[in-house]
Amino acid sequence: MDYDSVVIGGGLRLPPKGLPFFERVVNAIHQGAPKAAIAFNTRPQDTAEAAARWIVEHRR
Repeated sequence: MDYDSVVIGGGLRLPPKGLPFFERVVNAIHQGAPKAAIAFNTRPQDTAEAAARWIVEHRR
């Protein structure tokens, strides 16, 4: 399956002590969906908006 965008939430990227786990997640996304843009939301409510930003950009 191909993905246009993958959104990573703040729960994974914000705690500084979680940086090694965050890096593993980003690299796993890159391996599993190498053509997908990686987007970041600011809160759960703007997840769709974050994905849409990169889907539009990715299709240009």
